[in-house]
Amino acid sequence: MIARNKTLASYKRVIVKVGSSLLTGGQTETLNINWLKAIAKDISNLRSEGIQTIIVSSGAVAVGRQVLGLSSKSLSLEEKQAAAAAGQIGLFHAWQNALAAYNTRTAQILLTPDDTEIRRRNLNARNTIQTLLELDTVPVINENDTVATEEIRFGDNDRLAARVAQMIGADVLVLLSDIDGLYTTDPRINNEATFIAEVAEITPKIEAMAGEAGPGYSSGGMVTKIQAAQIATRGGCAVVIADGTANNSLSSIDSGKKCTWFLATANPTTARKRWISGVLAPNGILTIDSGAERALRGGKSLLPAGVNFVSGNFDRGDAVIIENTEKVRLGCGLIAYSSQDAKLIAGHNTREIETLLGYRGRDEMIHRNDMVIDR
Repeated sequence: MIARNKTLASYKRVIVKVGSSLLTGGQTETLNINWLKAIAKDISNLRSEGIQTIIVSSGAVAVGRQVLGLSSKSLSLEEKQAAAAAGQIGLFHAWQNALAAYNTRTAQILLTPDDTEIRRRNLNARNTIQTLLELDTVPVINENDTVATEEIRFGDNDRLAARVAQMIGADVLVLLSDIDGLYTTDPRINNEATFIAEVAEITPKIEAMAGEAGPGYSSGGMVTKIQAAQIATRGGCAVVIADGTANNSLSSIDSGKKCTWFLATANPTTARKRWISGVLAPNGILTIDSGAERALRGGKSLLPAGVNFVSGNFDRGDAVIIENTEKVRLGCGLIAYSSQDAKLIAGHNTREIETLLGYRGRDEMIHRNDMVIDR
């Protein structure tokens, strides 16, 4: 596992997941504006230290219930989806206003599991989030509950946040909850529950600590947080479970307030490259010239000009093999163009892409972050 200082300030890219119960105080469908202002200040403080911050926020259904006058009844699936559609507007505006007070721009992104699991959509979402971060903007992400029927019935944003962390190479994921971390059993019903401050490996014993707890501790609560931690740590992202009920809950973590840290099993870059080289089946081959080979071995991206020949049938985001003119495999990577478009721009200068394709694509055929070079 990767040992790191247990402070958010020691990381470069942080995801903060906020549940609807924290946003509303758990009692009503009205947003707790004072709590939002406090966490916005915490996020501003992280950003002032040069830390890129992403928010994954629940709460659209809760807000939408009030908008549509559905507060007093149990909702059908269709009504939940309608509430999500109505509530997402107010939810995002609340985040937008809270962060604007600290001169912070925000952008709204709605995702489904397919957007993180289907390679082409994964790459599109990843590039969008990366661009927003480069433009000094905080992405506010929520699940697209209006179409994600399975997730609205059985899912939660803990696992969505973990998938986003894995997708964009986040360093740490903070899961804010109404409990201060992992215990051997539910501390709200068992006074002998023991607090677990650090988890180096998520074993069956750790899983049982969540699964055998009381209903409030496990149903859509600690169980899904452990599942999220499994996803994120395998992707090289550390995870923190912390109490978010009080104001300034993020700064409290760095002040030493009790919370549980799950250590990552690798760094995000290593984990992503392991996924590219060991999991994905390549669908094509790019044959490159000697100059491009030297550039790749020097840590550069692959530009169209260095590609001599394209073979195979692939879509944008698929894995392809990279070989030299002697047919020796050099590595593999995720390509930014379909096979049809790649054949059109191969051997051409980046400045010619728009003329050749009719649209302005990426400068790189394969970005270095999406590439693994064999040694």
